[in-house]
Amino acid sequence: DAHFVVIRHRNHLGVMTEAPVPLSSTVAVLDLTDPFQPNHGTSPADAANAQKVRNGRRMLWAGNVVTDGMLKYAGADNDRDLILNSIGGLIPTNTLTMVYRSEDVNMDGKVQYAGSGNDRDPILFNIGGEIPTAIRTEQLP
Repeated sequence: DAHFVVIRHRNHLGVMTEAPVPLSSTVAVLDLTDPFQPNHGTSPADAANAQKVRNGRRMLWAGNVVTDGMLKYAGADNDRDLILNSIGGLIPTNTLTMVYRSEDVNMDGKVQYAGSGNDRDPILFNIGGEIPTAIRTEQLP
């Protein structure tokens, strides 16, 4: 039997193999960090960008705080506002510590809206870093 393999994690955009992977009683080896492993995408360019590449290894795109399959820094239903709301909504320097929440985009155990190591900057960086209204869309059917 062969199956498409999908990986999802917390506040990250999921990824799926481009082709079914044969699964049997023998252990199947699948390395989704390999930049040559083909991914599913709505177009060849989207498939190539279904995962972030850093230091020659693929990883999932972080920042899907709303869990709607999109990374959005600005506009309606953006991921950034939930980070501010989770720390109280009024004082952007507040933090939540020792937490496991979708608002903890950088997964350091705290939710932080402002300052060094905050959780909103990775969202902006992961949508391209220059146009805050850009959107990165998950490449799952």
